Amino acid sequence: MKDVQFNPDDVSSYECFDCGTVVRATTAACCPDCGADMRNRRTPIE
Repeated sequence: MKDVQFNPDDVSSYECFDCGTVVRATTAACCPDCGADMRNRRTPIE
């Protein structure tokens, strides 16, 4: 198995933990709609 190369300049989908808003960006610190934290959808939640 080979790890995927991480490139911080790639555009990813980010999802809001509170309202579920999805945005595509290189980084997303907080939701543009409600201001809550966002998560990178490419990173699994365990």
